[in-house]
Amino acid sequence: MEAPILLSSSIPNLFSFFIFFLIVYLIAYFIIFPSWKPKLRPEASSCVISFFHGTPAVFLAVTSLLADPDRNFHSTNTHFQNMVLDYSIAYFLMDLTHYLIFYPSDVLFIGHHLATLFVFVTCRYMVYHGAYAILVLLILAEVTSFVQNTWTLANARKSDVEFAAKVYSVLSPPFYVLYSLVRGIAGPYFVYRMLSYYLSGAADNVIPRWIWVSWVFVVVTAISVSILWVSNLWVELYKEMSRKIEKKVR
Repeated sequence: MEAPILLSSSIPNLFSFFIFFLIVYLIAYFIIFPSWKPKLRPEASSCVISFFHGTPAVFLAVTSLLADPDRNFHSTNTHFQNMVLDYSIAYFLMDLTHYLIFYPSDVLFIGHHLATLFVFVTCRYMVYHGAYAILVLLILAEVTSFVQNTWTLANARKSDVEFAAKVYSVLSPPFYVLYSLVRGIAGPYFVYRMLSYYLSGAADNVIPRWIWVSWVFVVVTAISVSILWVSNLWVELYKEMSRKIEKKVR
């Protein structure tokens, strides 16, 4: 009877969290950014709900893991860990709704959100185990979100707001460095540990092999895309700095 009890107690949390992100999104869209161009308002509103998800999710996830002395790659999810998963599921559902309404052709982000939801939902509602691995990955994914959202907002207005251009210019190098370290080193290292553990068969009795294989596939794909994305940003930054140096020389 544990699974039905967990399910019935979680649905109200999930619904409440979704309503929370919906309200934040609507406040951002209609109150915070009413003067922004229609093309930019949805993206800016998405950044705001990400502010309310990313950093809080990191602190919540860290706290929930530290509170679990029995944590490992196949340990039973605690109620606190399930709450953090519900919080993130609600956020991704809200942001997915945003993309389906305003950017239905953005297959990459829609696919990313669907794949992420698959990982969270299977961990939370199907196997009830493995939250340690998923929440550590969540921490690694969201630890850069505050800087990334600030950078994204500055990037959106850098062409017409001088302060935004300055913020974008100052923030870009350290953001790229932090993002590269997390997604290029810490992320792959943790996935290696995760894969090694699951390949040992230690979790097969509580997490079906097809589920953890799917988790690893989704995470490896996401990390690969992230590395490609930040690599392109480094290339653009190098080109921009080269152009500035050439102008000074002339």
